[in-house]
Amino acid sequence: MNPIQLFELASRQAEWLSVRQQVVATNIANANTPKYLSKDITPFNAVLDRTAAVQGMAVTQPGHMASNDFSDENIAVEEAKLNDEIGVQESGNSVAIADELTKTGEIKRQHELNTSLMSSFHRMMLMTVKR
Repeated sequence: MNPIQLFELASRQAEWLSVRQQVVATNIANANTPKYLSKDITPFNAVLDRTAAVQGMAVTQPGHMASNDFSDENIAVEEAKLNDEIGVQESGNSVAIADELTKTGEIKRQHELNTSLMSSFHRMMLMTVKR
């Protein structure tokens, strides 16, 4: 019987959302810092594509885990694309508060979707066990 990978995938996305929320919060905190350039992280699907190659590694014991974690190699914090409306301000800052708040809303929705899917899946698993 193959293990259920859905919980691992949800855990990975939750970790990715946590890192993204930290980066967005740092951008908002530095909105008035001169010469601060806003940052964002690698999209989740790109992180999954990079870690998918590692998942094919041979495991000698069933308890061993593959080394496909969210290390600095997998999630890259990089400068965000410039907002056409705001560009770079006179202070050299490129943080657009409206964009950062939009990202915060996206992170919240993705987290809520992730947790609701996991709780639904968990309930379905419990229903099969009770029978």
